[in-house]
Amino acid sequence: MMDGLLAAFAPLMQAAFTLWGSPVTWLEVLAVALALAMVVCNIRVIHWGWPLAAASALLYFLLFWQHRLYGDAALQIFFVIVALWGWWQWLCGRRADGSRLDVRYLGWRGRLLAVLAVVLTWPGLGAWLDRHTDTDVPYWDAFPTVASVVAQALLARKFVENWMVWLVVNLVALALFVHKALWLTAALYAVFAASSLVGWRAWHRRAAARTDA
Repeated sequence: MMDGLLAAFAPLMQAAFTLWGSPVTWLEVLAVALALAMVVCNIRVIHWGWPLAAASALLYFLLFWQHRLYGDAALQIFFVIVALWGWWQWLCGRRADGSRLDVRYLGWRGRLLAVLAVVLTWPGLGAWLDRHTDTDVPYWDAFPTVASVVAQALLARKFVENWMVWLVVNLVALALFVHKALWLTAALYAVFAASSLVGWRAWHRRAAARTDA
């Protein structure tokens, strides 16, 4: 099945240009462009970022599978599902008290649960990838996979802390993509890391404004 899917996207697998001695495909160029547009929408709390996220994730699924980053590839399918859920949350989601979702803080208990979710599941996924796939970076691949799940859930519910989790994810993923010579994607994740700080600052101001109102 994957061979057929990769064959269907073969035209996009052609090199658009060469960067630092490695070919950059049209597939990667398109995925990066969609991802950048998504981040801008997320920072500005514009719901159209979610369908852009789904489209970019589908393209990155193919790219990561081709490079044997199976954890990150599987994560992209999760991203598609969560993008649809997140889109619905931003359009129709409600808080426990029935009010519409708005940017807010998670609180210390939620932060602790988020950290524990990553720490407790990362080794298990790394071990599974090491045992059942031919990846050469099982635990390195597993960490951003697990942490991204947590970050995406926090983003969908509009918690400010999602940006700090994304910052860690983006820095770890940046090093991974440099290791894999996915230079354009590595550059994208450098932008993502910077955008995480911009996003945190923008959402912090928005949450503070709500508190003071």
